Amino acid sequence: MASDVRQMSMIDRREAIRRVTALLGGIALVSESALLTGCRDRGANRGAEPARFSDSDIAFLDEVAETILPETSTPGAKAAKVGAFMALMVSDSYEPADQQIFRDGMQQLNAAARTKHNAAFMAATPEQRLALLEELDGQQKSYMDAKAEDAPAHYFRMMKELALLGYFTSEIGYTKAMRYVESPGRFDPCAPYTPGETSWAAHA
Repeated sequence: MASDVRQMSMIDRREAIRRVTALLGGIALVSESALLTGCRDRGANRGAEPARFSDSDIAFLDEVAETILPETSTPGAKAAKVGAFMALMVSDSYEPADQQIFRDGMQQLNAAARTKHNAAFMAATPEQRLALLEELDGQQKSYMDAKAEDAPAHYFRMMKELALLGYFTSEIGYTKAMRYVESPGRFDPCAPYTPGETSWAAHA
């Protein structure tokens, strides 16, 4: 029974990764292997317990995710508690080296905000935050396109992917940003579509 539960957990996680990979245009998550093996390897990697994310860290990640996925006619990433999700995934599923890249990246992002706008990220305006993250997104894309296969991922790539994964697998993402009908339901292979409608959420 316990093995069945573990297997279902792995299937769910794999499916979540597949869905977000589709959202990213077919590019696999940089820490996919860590996400898929995190639970299985946790016992073998037991050692010094990594520092947990503080409440202020989670608030910071909430604002980063909210800048990527802001509230519009639907709730944004902060309402979906994406910051807490990002912190949990990094702490429980990422390899120590990737955890360090992510944590250092939070400091680098904050330093970049001070350099660009003379204000910490949390004190910057929404417009300033967006301008900074758009610049970092360009940097991470150039880095990821040019990096060697075994080179570490760019920290903002990790943040962006986790923000998307957390939001679009949350209840808010499924039921507010997308249309969702709980299964079992009718199989309709040719559902009508009007341009501009939100996409249908896949079943969990």
